[in-house]
Amino acid sequence: MRSINRRAFLKGAAATAGAVALGGPFRGFVQLAAAASSKPSFRHLRAIPDERDGMVRLWLPEGFNYRSFHDTEFSVVLNDGTLLPGRHDGMGAFAGSNGNSILIRNHEINNPGAPFGDPTLAYDAMAQSGTTTIEVTPTGEVVNAFTSLNGTQMNCSGGRMPWGSWITCEETVNGPDVGADFTGFSNVPLEQPHGFIFEVPVDGVSNRLPITKAGRFAHEAVAFDPVDGILYLTEDNFGFPSGFYRYIPATNPMETGSLDNEGRLQMLAVKGQPNIDLAANQRRRATYQVEWVDIEDPDPIFPFTPGEPAPTSNNDAILYVGNQGFAQGAAYFSRLEGSAYDNGVVYFCATQGGGPAETSFGPIADGYGNGTGQIWAYRTQEQTLQLIYQSPGAATLDFPDNVTTSPRGTLILCEDNVNDNYLRGLTRGGQLFDVALNRVVSQLTGLPRSNDEFAGSTFSPDGNTLFVNIQASRGMSFAIWGPWQKVGV
Repeated sequence: MRSINRRAFLKGAAATAGAVALGGPFRGFVQLAAAASSKPSFRHLRAIPDERDGMVRLWLPEGFNYRSFHDTEFSVVLNDGTLLPGRHDGMGAFAGSNGNSILIRNHEINNPGAPFGDPTLAYDAMAQSGTTTIEVTPTGEVVNAFTSLNGTQMNCSGGRMPWGSWITCEETVNGPDVGADFTGFSNVPLEQPHGFIFEVPVDGVSNRLPITKAGRFAHEAVAFDPVDGILYLTEDNFGFPSGFYRYIPATNPMETGSLDNEGRLQMLAVKGQPNIDLAANQRRRATYQVEWVDIEDPDPIFPFTPGEPAPTSNNDAILYVGNQGFAQGAAYFSRLEGSAYDNGVVYFCATQGGGPAETSFGPIADGYGNGTGQIWAYRTQEQTLQLIYQSPGAATLDFPDNVTTSPRGTLILCEDNVNDNYLRGLTRGGQLFDVALNRVVSQLTGLPRSNDEFAGSTFSPDGNTLFVNIQASRGMSFAIWGPWQKVGV
């Protein structure tokens, strides 16, 4: 989720749609009838006032309500004295007391600077990202909130772990050993390497120790398979092909209650088709047999002299782990972002997948991939990968990013584009429809913020409330409730 204008340069024409057959909760997918040039018929949304102050910030289906909270257009101070940062991003919901939910929420902030929260506890005293933990009622009233991880960088998405913790992911490889990233800011002030995942327990704060064996790359999200005890990881390597990974811990976290740092990192390859470009337009029901290749050096530290610019470029560093897999035939994807596990299937979004094939490995200024989005499913027991949806164009689905599943198996897709941003539902029957439309207007400037992205969608444990964020410098969170089953969610 890099904060740049992703659509401004977009070149490619969209590919033909394909919602395809899949076992498990998505059995019975059928191709959508809409052609690439036509806009599909979605359920009607309407303007709904915010329970917080009566302002309209979202359009929702009839019968739904919402409340926004932690709106950083104005200063918000948490219970521990933290001045709440913006860039609300990936988020997981856990069961709290009295029917409340505990949310662990990422804040995706780049560039060196003072950390939020207590600087003496920060992983890196010159990094500004991290997570906050919030207890909230089913209707979005905040009970308590505090810093649970600080001193990290670019905490994008992550994943909820069944033993009671959130894995948060750094979408960067910045550090004092790496040259400046796409923003051009020097990394010399940083004190620690970045590009790792961290565990944040629901009942406290992170130990702030990176799980380095799970790789140093542009992490986006994770999804955990509790049957085999394996963590699946997505990579959003914006200007280059991205990989799909798995981390096999040395001990099963379902038994130990935490993710160890002694496991093995692997990268997905398609059997018999080395370096297949899955970012390109795919046929309907495209299905592949998968194998996994080992990453021998998952957590590199590059040579550098403290106080001086590092000789290793950011591009070289961000490719280091993935190139080990590509050299063994790993598959190319376009910008893998959100992921979710449900009933033996790991779903993940390829944000710019589905268009004409790229003619270059990169770097590509507008992002690797010429489509407007693909949704993939990896069946863990069969070790098969299948395309379950490919966007026919921006009017239908425009850059899917974060994803979650409802209790009934519907996928909720968060859009991240520079036009109107929607939450889209993708049902078991293959129907794509609108769940929400961003209609936020700045209270400071009066300007519309409809192009601010949705992020961090997650259902309360009882399935009654959908929590979601607006990811922007002036971020905010929402609690949305209503008759989900009636609208197919």
